[in-house]
Amino acid sequence: MDDSSSKPGFFERLVNRIAGEVPDTEDDVLQTLREAHERQVFDADTLQYLKNVLDFSDMEVRDVMITRSQMDVIKIDDSTDKIIAYIVDTAHSRFPVIGEDKDQILGILHAKDFLKYWGRAEQFQLDQILRPAVFVPESKSLNILLKDFREQRNHMAIVVDEYGGTSGLVTFEDVIEPIIGDIEDEFDEDDSADNIFAVSAERFRVNAVTEIASINEFFGTNYSDDEVDTIGGLVIQELGHMPVRGEKITIGKLNFTVARADARRLQTLMVTIKQEN
Repeated sequence: MDDSSSKPGFFERLVNRIAGEVPDTEDDVLQTLREAHERQVFDADTLQYLKNVLDFSDMEVRDVMITRSQMDVIKIDDSTDKIIAYIVDTAHSRFPVIGEDKDQILGILHAKDFLKYWGRAEQFQLDQILRPAVFVPESKSLNILLKDFREQRNHMAIVVDEYGGTSGLVTFEDVIEPIIGDIEDEFDEDDSADNIFAVSAERFRVNAVTEIASINEFFGTNYSDDEVDTIGGLVIQELGHMPVRGEKITIGKLNFTVARADARRLQTLMVTIKQEN
């Protein structure tokens, strides 16, 4: 007889060890965990992770997905040079490839597959190296999606709405960040590095906490710092809301694109100088 269903889970074992009894509700679990932290059973980071895990069990794909408007995509008829520039500019490793629009997903391009044709453009055919796209509904549980990603060794899925249209995409990173926090990779800025980094002669990566005075000095702008101190604060003030990744705004002579942001803070901006007619 299989009695695995009666075996206590992780939280039940943890709470039993701490409180000697199993709480009735999620709020009771959280209260027990807070009391354990106060008694220094574990540190504040561990408490936050455990709270995140509890929240994660209630989350769906729609809660973490990158929206349709924010999707960085490649068109099936894009030239090799355009694809190269786009990969360098966005620094992603995977791209949905579309036909007429974002509702027509033809497959997923892996940058490493494309780079095999470096210097052999005459042999390159985009449609021949695409990998199949995985589609998931907005309502899919993150718990289940995480399991699917791990079992299928997949890192990206296209999110579809109830009518079958593309509503966004979700990556492995998007799924696990609610638990472990924001993930930075080799393309993310180093907090110890300069706040303004030249990606190219025309494009700059700027830490959102860069003081406006530094922005004015570097770009020759004259933004006011009477009401806000940082360039991120200025962008939020001009937009009138907390921005999302991919959102764009022009302020004076500079064009800003939100490169990294979450529900709580703006982190990184991509900046170009507005071209005068």
